[in-house]
Amino acid sequence: MLRQVLQNLPRKPRFLVVDDEDEVRTLLKEYLSSLGLEVTEAREGETALQLFQEKGPFEVVITDLVMPGLDGLSLIRRIKEMEPETMILAMTGYARDYGYVEVVLVGADDLIQKPFSFEELEARLARMLREWKLKEELRALSIRDALTDIFNRRHFEDRLLEETTRALRQGYPLSLHMIDVDHFKLYNDTRGHRDGDLLLKALANILCRSTREKVDQPFRYGGDEFAVLLPHTDTPEAVKVAERILENYRRAGFSPTTLSIGVAKLLARGNPRRSADDLVRRADEALYRAKESGGNRVEVDPLSL
Repeated sequence: MLRQVLQNLPRKPRFLVVDDEDEVRTLLKEYLSSLGLEVTEAREGETALQLFQEKGPFEVVITDLVMPGLDGLSLIRRIKEMEPETMILAMTGYARDYGYVEVVLVGADDLIQKPFSFEELEARLARMLREWKLKEELRALSIRDALTDIFNRRHFEDRLLEETTRALRQGYPLSLHMIDVDHFKLYNDTRGHRDGDLLLKALANILCRSTREKVDQPFRYGGDEFAVLLPHTDTPEAVKVAERILENYRRAGFSPTTLSIGVAKLLARGNPRRSADDLVRRADEALYRAKESGGNRVEVDPLSL
């Protein structure tokens, strides 16, 4: 049952197993690993929370409720605050102390009583993962631009804050491209909206081909403006990528349009939100200078040099 559900998922979920009983934790890890799943384990709530922050988010958490230190209910509540989409299966051997309604109200998706059979565990995980799959499908539709099929402005805002927070915490460089199509209105007016749409689709494809798959993240920011987030990328490398995008667009033959690209690097500006807003502002200002200079060029934010 569970194997079949896993085969139909868009990607394999990562599991975090939390239990102070070594035997239970080991059995669960061995069982889930035998299904080809990536499993991380923790003996207590505080460690689990730290792992979730550093290695997560995890798609599925299986946690005991009675543990020393941070108990299961508190852990569930904290995880749901950080990542509401995480699926949580709570376990307890104290059925009289913890009811289904109480556990679900703090954020768990299901509750299983110890001791349990692997058949019961499979059934509960299969149901949870079918629900997770549906959420993933709906989320995928909500974060993609309908015309170009790359990520949209809404997802850009979310990913920008996530990447900024992670880059500041781990100390790696993060760069941003803001990209605008020069003379797009003229192209649209003379060639028609259908050709204008084809241009935007082609540009989205060029951004994907010119950047690192599953590392860099292209977005349609709005209208004929696009953005690219480049984690682990310092300014010189970001400029090279921008120049590659510029050249690939020139070769695509959408004359008289060209591209203007503004490049900026993340700087620490107080909290992550301030740093993220500052990054967008400086990339936008560099883009504006590129357009003011006639377009068809890359401009770099001075503070990023």
